[in-house]
Amino acid sequence: MSEISKRSTVYFDPQLHAALRLKAAHTHRSLSDIVNDAVRAALAEDQEDLAAFEERVSEPTMSYEALLDDLKAHGKL
Repeated sequence: MSEISKRSTVYFDPQLHAALRLKAAHTHRSLSDIVNDAVRAALAEDQEDLAAFEERVSEPTMSYEALLDDLKAHGKL
């Protein structure tokens, strides 16, 4: 099965766009390749985070208030 690229319009901050164009020129890559790689990296990071949450689902939780009380009780605050 061949992959067909999908077209999308993305609006960049002008300075970010300029930086991406410079990076593309310096690395001899297309802007699309750079953006695709960045999106893949962000999605992979999300997947790692979700896996870590799943691994820790059975760990006990503590409220923020309880955490502050514990830190104070142990002289950390």
